[in-house]
Amino acid sequence: MNDVTPILVVDDLAVSFGDTQAVRGVSFTLARGETLALVGESGSGKSVTALSILQLLPYPRARHPRGSIRFDGTELVGAPEPALRAVRGARISMVFQEPMTSLNPLHSIETQVGEVLEIHEGLRGAPLRTRVLELLAMVGIPEVEKRLDALPHELSGGQRQRVMIAMALANQPDILIADEPTTALDVTIQAQILKLLKDLQARMGMALLFITHDLGIVRKMADRVAVMCRGEIVETGPVAEVFDTPRHPYTQRLLAAEPKGRPAGSDPDAPMVMEALDLKVWFPIRGGLFRKTVGHIKAVDGVSLEVRRGRTIGVVGESGSGKTTLGLALLRLTGSEGGIVFGGRPIQDMGAGALRPLRREMQMVFQDPYGSLSPRLSVGQIVGEGLEVHHLAAGPGEREAAIVQALEEVGLDPDSRHRYPHEFSGGQRQRIAIARALVLKPKFIVLDEPTSALDVSVQAQIVDLLRDIQARHAIAYLFISHDLRVVRALADDLVVMKDGKVVEAGPAESLFSAPRTAYTRALMAAAFDLEVA
Repeated sequence: MNDVTPILVVDDLAVSFGDTQAVRGVSFTLARGETLALVGESGSGKSVTALSILQLLPYPRARHPRGSIRFDGTELVGAPEPALRAVRGARISMVFQEPMTSLNPLHSIETQVGEVLEIHEGLRGAPLRTRVLELLAMVGIPEVEKRLDALPHELSGGQRQRVMIAMALANQPDILIADEPTTALDVTIQAQILKLLKDLQARMGMALLFITHDLGIVRKMADRVAVMCRGEIVETGPVAEVFDTPRHPYTQRLLAAEPKGRPAGSDPDAPMVMEALDLKVWFPIRGGLFRKTVGHIKAVDGVSLEVRRGRTIGVVGESGSGKTTLGLALLRLTGSEGGIVFGGRPIQDMGAGALRPLRREMQMVFQDPYGSLSPRLSVGQIVGEGLEVHHLAAGPGEREAAIVQALEEVGLDPDSRHRYPHEFSGGQRQRIAIARALVLKPKFIVLDEPTSALDVSVQAQIVDLLRDIQARHAIAYLFISHDLRVVRALADDLVVMKDGKVVEAGPAESLFSAPRTAYTRALMAAAFDLEVA
């Protein structure tokens, strides 16, 4: 049974950025062994509240006009830096939403996980390496010893998030703040990570502050839930009570929001836009003194598929199955072997100069919007950059009109084009990334987890938006996702990948209704167990 004595007390917390109040009078407690879920839409103040606990906001630009945060009886608001360093990573750890921006791109995975253990536990040498291997294996990193020297960009999005979780759990903290910790994970690994967190929590008596937009996870994981809207907690209570009888209109709307509908049923014999013929992407494994090739990682291993005008192919599978690499290969953004045909033209052997005019017709929305948007450019410059590169606007006025139209299409205020990416929530940044692709009016878009960082209500809006844009412009989509609810709402056809190969493919509704392989059945079971848990 959980200790009812709060280890964390947040009382009347307010956070301001200049004249903007991001958090207004938030209060909650967290007991040892308890899980409190903090839910709400992007921009509601969830992450700002979490960052305030560890005093990680950009002070002095951010300030606390009022409020208190007491951890184990010690006040954290305004605490001196040495006191905060003793708490951060050792007694309170945090898993951040966007692992690519949290991991050092120049250091190996072994170095980064090991650094936490060196600083707080003083481990060195063989004991340090052994503990790093244990932690990485615990969070499900495959072929752990081969991955120790890997840099973050060499791992999939889900694998990067697992490294972050390993780092956070390294010192067995009293509190783990998990800010969307399963956002980048496929459904089977998501289930494993959630079970892992629950098991560790039970064993260590660890308190868990779980920030998420996935309400299915909240019902499965949390003891209590606090619903945030515009910087305030509008409803709180036991999960079953809040979910079964929500009192606040915002909570009712949040619980009712989910991707709905099915694909419009476009012509299966529509003209071919993109085709892959026995496509292979093999990365060499080098070893020995002279770094000779001793093997290969077969990220994509003989994949063939067809994407037709106005239709969507959904690509699903576990992290590391080759989904993203397949999308990059189709766009000629990574080297590959085999055939690639776009618009009836073979492009596999095209040089960069010949390929450049086709680039505007082939676009990609990346999984991590913060990593793919330049922090030095305004939103208007980011969205308009492609117009300049491809000479698609006759002058500044026409360029500005196209930027405004693209931002309106994705539901953003056109006046926001003068702001910078760091001034937006994660969901808003993903909409900026979608606008950047749409402004060029492409024929083919690879959408790599475009809704994974979005709360459920915005997910539904983006699904409707993508469906509407496809209907109006007959764009072909390759939709990569681990969220099978979203895939089901969008995909006409489905490709299931495992270890670089296609294990099953066909009409989406047929595969959802009657999957033929054990692997696909396991994916479906994990996804919809989480949904209804």
